This record gives sequence, structure tokens and C-alpha cells, in this order.
Amino acid sequence: MHERHTPSEPDVLDAPTETDVLVVGSGIAGCATALAAAREGADVLLVTKATRPEETTTHWAQGGVAIARSDPESFEQDVLAASAATADPEAVAVLVDESREAVEDVLVETLEVPFDRVADESDSAGFDFAREAAHSEERILHVDASTGKHVLGPFLNHLDAHERVTLREDTAALDLIADEDRVHGAVVETDGETAPVFAGATVLATGGIGALYERSTNPATATGDGIAMAALAGADVEDVAYIQFHPTAYAGEDPFLVSEAVRGEGALLRNGDGERFMPDYHEDAELAPRDVVARAVADERERTGEVALDVGPVEFAGEFPDLAAKCEARGVDWREGIPVEPSEHFLCGGIAVDDRGRTDLDRLFAVGECARTGVHGANRLASTSLLEGLVWGLRAGESAADESATGLDHDRVDAPDCRDSDPNLPEGFARGKFVRLRRVMDDRVGLRRTPEGLERATAVLRRLKGEVDAYTRTRTSRSLYELRNASVVALLVAREAMAAEPVGCHALADAEEVTANASD
Repeated sequence: MHERHTPSEPDVLDAPTETDVLVVGSGIAGCATALAAAREGADVLLVTKATRPEETTTHWAQGGVAIARSDPESFEQDVLAASAATADPEAVAVLVDESREAVEDVLVETLEVPFDRVADESDSAGFDFAREAAHSEERILHVDASTGKHVLGPFLNHLDAHERVTLREDTAALDLIADEDRVHGAVVETDGETAPVFAGATVLATGGIGALYERSTNPATATGDGIAMAALAGADVEDVAYIQFHPTAYAGEDPFLVSEAVRGEGALLRNGDGERFMPDYHEDAELAPRDVVARAVADERERTGEVALDVGPVEFAGEFPDLAAKCEARGVDWREGIPVEPSEHFLCGGIAVDDRGRTDLDRLFAVGECARTGVHGANRLASTSLLEGLVWGLRAGESAADESATGLDHDRVDAPDCRDSDPNLPEGFARGKFVRLRRVMDDRVGLRRTPEGLERATAVLRRLKGEVDAYTRTRTSRSLYELRNASVVALLVAREAMAAEPVGCHALADAEEVTANASD
């Protein structure tokens, strides 16, 4: 494993900064964007509020990176089928067509990610391709069940040494610098100091919204920052009603994701009565699409008290040593089954972008989980998130570098004011509001939703956003802006869920009852 070395501390932001391409976020999508832009000759400033890789969603990714092998068409069909036929076929074609070249170029040749290999040296490919739910063949490159951290460390090291890339950690973007339909950069904060960064092109790669829920497979930094900033600047946001819940997160203190690859190797889901139940829910049983498995697990937990993942059919300690170690560290005897429950995992929608990551605001791009490319539709296929971030990051980086050549204006617009005229926030203000927000999202905008619950959630979230806005008008702090961003995105999710088609990740309880009654 490549260890991530710590760069020198950033200078205090006491003057405006100017760069060709500004990238906000340091997961695989942001890193791929920075790499591609730098390769095109652009000077890149990558800012991230993370201070270590563990604070990015990419680091937490377990399963791996799916690529097209001998049958690309089957890969496309698997993505479309998992999305309940709601994904954009053209976007899916881009993902699949460019998957192998992007992975070979960046992950294998440039970063030398140590993907697992087969013991049989006669295999010409050499890689140990895994299979996960809703995939029709083994096509997933992985490093044990901890792929993300083996990708991100080398990527950050590579960029840190690149002459055209500047990394600034512990730096949060607070607001975009926008004028009508054009973005000129962002206001950023480091160690309590704020300053504008003017850029020829700005790329948001801020990850997902896991912090809006009590239990999530995302880090606490996933507060929806990029989506909120883009929406407040006037960018279109689409498909945010479609939030994927992973069916097998450890159901205990200090939760962790139990990779879908474990079920791909043969692990079985059993309810509190010891019964295997997935064949009753879907013909593909444990390898059904995630939304199906997640709801089935929730149903069986409610009906029988618990659900456990039976890893008896799998060489668990040998195939998944990292997961076995996590179980043992928590006192879980995986031989007796791993208690699991659904947990917020991935936002399928986000800032609407085209096939180059462009938003509908001039010089603003978005990539990764904060972007809506159309690849996922209403439900994401396993092990396509790292791939999407890589493919769209490379595409957006190239386009951003090209557009940045004429993007820096000497007659600049004024940056938003970051006011600090009132006293500091009351102690515990942001924390308390976050507790309230998460309670509403868990209860009303979670795995199962009702029209009445969404209406109530929208009303509560609207009031909460108003309370937070009253403070952001006169105070500036990272925690307050994260709360603002979370409240903006939560309200967007609830509002869209009231009108969105109930398909894939977005399940309305009464719609399911109507379907069940009609089939009786």
C-alpha cells in the first residue's frame, strides 16, 4: 500500500488567488480532474476540506472498479437493468466504452494500484475479477475489500508531486463566485480565514450527502457542499430523490460497510429465524439490485428482529481479511453471521451535467457523486461509482483546461461577502440542528417514504433552513456553512421526492401497496 505523505501547511489566505482550474474535492473524481487538466497544460489548484484521505468517500469504497471485458454490451445492459431502465443510455455507453482505457491509463500504469491477481499465472489477464450484485459476469477489479484507500493514497501522492498541481488541504469552499450565468471561482476558508479564488474554470467534486443521515457508509464530511453551492448559484439539480441505501452495513456500534463482493462470492442473508429469505423477494436472490435487497433486509429485520450475513459459504478470512479484521475489532464472530442493516450509501442524482461534466452555468463543472451524469438513473449498479468519477473526471479536466484559457477575467466580479458582524454561534448550535435534520431525513426521507411523510419533512426542513439562513447572513464558519449546505440539499431531496417517479431507490409505501394489491 502506498502511504499518503502530508504536504506542508498552506499559507494563510490573506490575498486573492488565481488559477486556471479550481477543483473542489479530493476523491477520485477531483483527483482525475486535476490530473487531466494538468496533462493539458493548465495550472490546477485542488482544495479540499479533508485533512487525511479517510475523510473522503473514495477512501471508504470497498468493492472495486468495474470495467468492460469481452462483452461490453452486457455491461451496458447490467447498468441499465439495475437502474430500472431509468439511466441515460448515451451516458452509460460513455462509461462502458472508456472504462478499460481510463483504468489502464490512470490506475494501472500511472498509479500502479495493486489490484488483486489470480494465482494461476497462465491467465493472460492476471487480474482477479470479482462479481457483485446485478452484474452478469466477473468484471470488477479490486484490492481485497478496501479498494478505495489503495487508489486514493497513490493518487494524492502523484498529484502532490506534479509541477502543475497545488494541493491545499483543510480548505473548504464556502460559496461560488457567480455573476448571472457564469462562475468565476469560489470563496474558500482555511483556519478561519476566508479569501476568493478566481479561476478560468471551476470543478465541483465534493462527494455525497451521507452526513444528512444518522447511519451512512460515507464520512461525516459528506454534507452536500457542492450541490448546495451550485443550486444557490442557479445550477440545475436533478434526480436527488434517488438515494441508494446499501443493504449490508454492520448493524452495531461503529458501523462499517460489508462489501457486496461478499455476497458475490456466495454469502447468504438470513433473518432472525435463521431462514434464507432473498429467493422469496427476487429471482437473483442475494445478487438482486441493491434497492430490492435493501428493502428486503429492512422488511425481515422488522418482521423477525434481525438479519445476518452468513459468510459460511465463503473463505471469508482469506478472501476478505480487512472485513474479518473489522469484525474482530468489534467483537463480532463472523463465523456466527454478521448482523447487517441498510445504511445510506450513494446519491444517484446531483448537479445536472453533460458528457463532459459541464453544468448549465458557464465555466462550472461537476464530477463524481455530487454530479448527475445520467449513468445511474434511479439506482446505481455496484462498483460503478469509482469508475464514473474517473471517467467523468478525466473528461471534465480536459474540457476545463481548454475553457480556462479564456476564462480568467481581469475585470472581476465581486466575491460574496463573508460577514462576521455578530457574535460566535451559540455552543452546540450546528450540532443540535444537524441532529434535528438527520431525524427528519431518517424518519421521513429514508429507505421507505410516504407522501404524507414527505410533506411533513418538507415543512420541517423549510423552517430549519430559514433558521440557519438567519445565522449565515451575519456569521461565517465552516460548521455553519456545512449546516447550510445540508439543509439546502435536504430540502431539495424532500421536495423532489414528492414529485419523483417511485422507482428504484425511491419507494413510496402506498405505491408498493397498490402494486401488491393489483397482483393478488
